[in-house]
Amino acid sequence: MKRFFLIFFCLIYSFSSNADIKDKIIQNLKNTNNLDFKFEQNINGKIESGNCIIEYPKKIFCKYAKSNNKTLVSNGNSLVIKTTTSYYRYPLNKTPLNLILDKNFIINRIDNLNSRIIDNDLVNFTILQDDMKINIFFSSKTYDLIGWQNTDIYQNFNITFLSSIRKNRVLKKNLFNLPSQD
Repeated sequence: MKRFFLIFFCLIYSFSSNADIKDKIIQNLKNTNNLDFKFEQNINGKIESGNCIIEYPKKIFCKYAKSNNKTLVSNGNSLVIKTTTSYYRYPLNKTPLNLILDKNFIINRIDNLNSRIIDNDLVNFTILQDDMKINIFFSSKTYDLIGWQNTDIYQNFNITFLSSIRKNRVLKKNLFNLPSQD
């Protein structure tokens, strides 16, 4: 009988602890207007890195290191990927970033999802939406967004890790203007 109560209380503690972490992640997201960070991205084994700035909702500016001056920019409607030799423009709503960059969507979805704790460091939520599967990861200590994995519009498996995260900084007004094709 004692074993039953011990197991019962362990389950209750685990459930309340996960719910508490989820609430803290949601509150942290609500308090975040923008964030900048270093990133490392692995797309089908090709690793790239650089710096990004996200401004909610749906804006991002990324400058890649050592890769043909690659820049990725979303103004909230379109997504442009530009290098020294190429220029691609996509409707943002056709990409997984449309969901990843929408903190209200993420808040609403994770509020109704079960979390998964990985190695006591990561909190994972799996979002299924419009034939897309996105795994979003948060720190279990800071409650910050620290990465995601998804399949991109070309069916490439994409894993993105964030580090050196800073929140709610003053941003340049024209930062999210789409670059010209030149």
